[in-house]
Amino acid sequence: MERTGKLWVVATPIGNLDDLSVRAREILCNADLIAAEDTRHSAALLKHIGSGVRTFALHDHNEREASEQLVRRLRDGATIALISDAGTPLVSDPGYRLVRAARDAGIVVSPVPGPCAAIAGLSIAGLASDRFVFEGFLPAKSPARRAQLETLRADTRTLIFYESSHRIAEALDDVATVFGGERRAVIARELTKLFETVLAGTLAELAACLAADSNQRRGEFVLLVAGADEDADAARLAEGRRVFDLLRRELPPSRAAKIAAEISGASRKLLYDIAQSTQE
Repeated sequence: MERTGKLWVVATPIGNLDDLSVRAREILCNADLIAAEDTRHSAALLKHIGSGVRTFALHDHNEREASEQLVRRLRDGATIALISDAGTPLVSDPGYRLVRAARDAGIVVSPVPGPCAAIAGLSIAGLASDRFVFEGFLPAKSPARRAQLETLRADTRTLIFYESSHRIAEALDDVATVFGGERRAVIARELTKLFETVLAGTLAELAACLAADSNQRRGEFVLLVAGADEDADAARLAEGRRVFDLLRRELPPSRAAKIAAEISGASRKLLYDIAQSTQE
């Protein structure tokens, strides 16, 4: 009977190297090969735990081809550990193509749980955690970013985003513009690292804090935003429909929806869609 290997999906520290679990350390020291997002970045962790296992680069630009090579190794009986630069692989990181290819090939894929910045941030945010959605990184450009935020505006779940230092201030301004400055939010910066900071307040307050202190715009960020208030959102929509119905007597639907949204705070797209559906 042909012997096949095993793929371990191993979570690694997001900052503090001592957060690596005992089981993760054992696997990273005894695997036949480690597939790493950036082999140079992972070298520091592997040196820290005394692992001499050879690494293999698996990143966004080569994942499809690299997965084929790794699956062949797995079929030949190799034990491979998949890691990302930090945290749990596949969470805003490469790896899902390899996992899917391995599973399709009948290879056993097993997780080694550990750190995840999104969940770590949620655990200390003080926002509702019974229902949440992870949205990863928002688009880099403001128009696309605002368009995506519009689709999330009425979501009642806690929203979790990742953001980089060179975009955090602009992204926060866009979130405040689309969601309203009074929405509650938390910025978790540099989690488990030396300059870890957690700021809580309204979106407007957090935007002002970042604008006033350049140090708060450095590092890696998890932005957590409270979900929409169902009653408040319903009230905005009702007011938006009332204003829209008045304006549409004199204006094209698209223009009426835009102005009604600006006045009421309701979603322009939702107002326009409702108008279209009532005309059908």
